[in-house]
Amino acid sequence: MSKLVIDTNVALDLLVFADPAVQALRGALVKGEAVWLASVEMRAELARVLGYPRVVPRLAARDLDPVTVLLEYDQLTRIVPAAPTASCRCADADDQPFIDLAVQHGALLLSKDAAVLALLRPMRALGADASPAWRE
Repeated sequence: MSKLVIDTNVALDLLVFADPAVQALRGALVKGEAVWLASVEMRAELARVLGYPRVVPRLAARDLDPVTVLLEYDQLTRIVPAAPTASCRCADADDQPFIDLAVQHGALLLSKDAAVLALLRPMRALGADASPAWRE
């Protein structure tokens, strides 16, 4: 079973934007072929982002609301404690908790963020990985 940490932008692709590129990921999560590790803080970040002016119309266009999105998030994730700070540091402090969790659990971090992907080599040295997309 693949262990994944999914950053907020990829979570939006999965839960709000219905991006076809993440449908195989959705299937793997639903079938239990992959486990999405997240922390309470990551859930809180998603809840905050769901209220952003650029996201609200996308929710409405798909007849979604934040409560429904967060319920699906809760069904698809396994909430674990926040991880201690990893030795590889991200230029964007908002992304650090995702890196920390991936390193702690030896997981694949799904992120399209250039600051995260720039840390691929040090993350691999610590037993984690990062990628902009999940591949079966």
